[in-house]
Amino acid sequence: MNREGKAASVAELQARFERASVTLVASSTGLTVAKTQELRRALRQAGGELKIAKNTLARRALKDTAYAILDELLTGPTGLVFGYDDPVAVAKVLVRFAEQNDKLSIAGGVLEGRLLAGPAVADLAKLPSREVLLATLLALVQAPAARLLRTVQEPGARLARLLGQVRDRLEKQD
Repeated sequence: MNREGKAASVAELQARFERASVTLVASSTGLTVAKTQELRRALRQAGGELKIAKNTLARRALKDTAYAILDELLTGPTGLVFGYDDPVAVAKVLVRFAEQNDKLSIAGGVLEGRLLAGPAVADLAKLPSREVLLATLLALVQAPAARLLRTVQEPGARLARLLGQVRDRLEKQD
């Protein structure tokens, strides 16, 4: 690869690092081309992508980014997994694929400026998806308002039930 090609690769990697919400490092030595394509498809569906790059070019691209601490994980043949939308979804796909394929191992990653070891990536994959977390948060926010509404309505409801019982008794007496 000539100098211009290397510079273009570094610029392309830097653009990916800037767009990514999470970057994971995995070693896929011995994985067949078909399995690698299967992993790429699954990651694409989850809002991510797999990029195989030389470690020296990746290190150059890492400089001056939030992922600079990934430098220590770039040893041996590695692949960079970029997650753009939901970091949990990308981690789930990668962890599930690693469980099914022994030739794929997860070295770690970076999420929000924090270095994650391999087991921490597995813990990230156990989290509920972004949609589930947002729904849970919305339910927690709405709960006090619903309780307040029930509290405000309860005296009126009690009065209505009491009047209904009185009416029933009066109808029985007639």
